[in-house]
Amino acid sequence: MARTTSLSGFTEWLPEERLVELHVLDTLREVFERHGFASIESRAVETIDTLLQKGEIDKEIYAVSRLQEEAGRDARLALHFDLTVPFARYVVENAGHLDFPFRRYQIQKVWRGERPQDGRYREFTQADIDLVGDGALPFRSDVEIGVVMAKGLEALPIGDFMLRVNNRKLSEGFYRSIGVTDTTAVLRAIDKLEKIGAEKVSEELVSSGAATPEQAQQALTLAAIRATDTSFVAAVRALLGEKEADELLEAGLAELEEVVAELNKRVPGRVTADLSIARGLDYYTGTVYETVLIGHESLGSICSGGRYESLASKGKRSFPGVGLSIGVTRLVSRILAEGGLSASRKVPAAVFVALRSDADWGAAQDVADALRARGINVEVALQAEKFGKQIRHADRRGIPYVWFTEDDGAHEVKDIRSGDQTSADPESWVPAAQDLLPRIVESATD
Repeated sequence: MARTTSLSGFTEWLPEERLVELHVLDTLREVFERHGFASIESRAVETIDTLLQKGEIDKEIYAVSRLQEEAGRDARLALHFDLTVPFARYVVENAGHLDFPFRRYQIQKVWRGERPQDGRYREFTQADIDLVGDGALPFRSDVEIGVVMAKGLEALPIGDFMLRVNNRKLSEGFYRSIGVTDTTAVLRAIDKLEKIGAEKVSEELVSSGAATPEQAQQALTLAAIRATDTSFVAAVRALLGEKEADELLEAGLAELEEVVAELNKRVPGRVTADLSIARGLDYYTGTVYETVLIGHESLGSICSGGRYESLASKGKRSFPGVGLSIGVTRLVSRILAEGGLSASRKVPAAVFVALRSDADWGAAQDVADALRARGINVEVALQAEKFGKQIRHADRRGIPYVWFTEDDGAHEVKDIRSGDQTSADPESWVPAAQDLLPRIVESATD
């Protein structure tokens, strides 16, 4: 199962655990690329001013001092704590080299100075996808990003999950329609709903002056609306009653209706309109997503994001986008903790070449080179020991085949699972197809 290191908030994988993580990453990569997304990598550090575009995050960042002199006194630096804001900077600086609309995926480490707990780490891997335009981005991008991410999650053995989707235009437009002026404050309070509960959210809204008691109750009633189809539209209109709908509300209703309808066609059973989803980050302007594992809701959102219009801009030129981010480390830790996946062996090697004597090491390397030339992963013993000990070494690592070279130059290979041992030619022998690489299997059925 997943382990944490002696330094709280950091993970280290055993070889077999790392194989599971690589399987998750490779699966996501394959799905992203199949949908036309290209991989990028950005630097690990950003200026603190750049990171602060995301909002009040002073308590989350790890400042970097060693590079300070080179960057200049005014350019305070910190490790990036997500990939979205650095990506916005990347787009602005590299716009002349990118083709828009630009489909990007990015898989990198990020760092956050928060209190470690179940599913939350100080260092972890994220996998992001974004679709960015130059000046404009068709709304259907909001649908496409949700479909691609749902396809990626469906390809993983994580059980049932649900994309919870809302639209900030809908929420802000509703608040305006009932007379709220500080809509940002209401959105931030609603974003805390699952953490502190409706009563405390209401208290915060009223005590801060952001809403009257009646307005706070209407905002909470709106947040309680759920639907797996487009029936939420009628529910919102009924809640609004005789009040005139703000034009922003109308735009949000239309956009969310389209997202829910299209996702139900493309990935049926994977979407819920959940009007409590606010995403407390100010740069989101429309569609917002969060994703939960069914039965593991306490883990929080494993995948979130949304639409942003002006996060990336340069002068009068803007790069609107929409993106989603998976917390890969959180996901892998849960998979390992519950035994959902395991590797068929600890190492990539399919063959272990044994030594009769230390003088045979060169000949063993010749055998290994012949096998490797045909794509077979091979480990060669470092010293001659009793064959039984060498076989046990291979067995502990899950390597299925042990190769022996006889005194007369003949070769034999032993399947140590069955005990079968046969003659073999290093220039033509191949393992069974299922043994060529480690397999990632569902533990319950293996």
